[in-house]
Amino acid sequence: MPVRYREQAMFYTDHYAVYKSMIPPTQHRVISKLARKTNHGKRFNCTLRQRVSQLARGTLSFSKNLANHIEAIKYFIRDYNFTKWATLPE
Repeated sequence: MPVRYREQAMFYTDHYAVYKSMIPPTQHRVISKLARKTNHGKRFNCTLRQRVSQLARGTLSFSKNLANHIEAIKYFIRDYNFTKWATLPE
């Protein structure tokens, strides 16, 4: 992940204790499930798993090579962003 993204990203998580040790406090916001701010991230993760079959171990296209996983995710994100932003009205 580019340094610029890592420095500016905000992380909204639930109250799971491990997040406090993994995410810098300046970028971490703990929220309750009632705030419903994690649903976009969870929806994207679900879409990623469904559309990039290499990530699902039970499929025939599952890859054991990390480089293949990374490239498949990059390709998906580029395509996802292009199709999402290309269809927005001006």
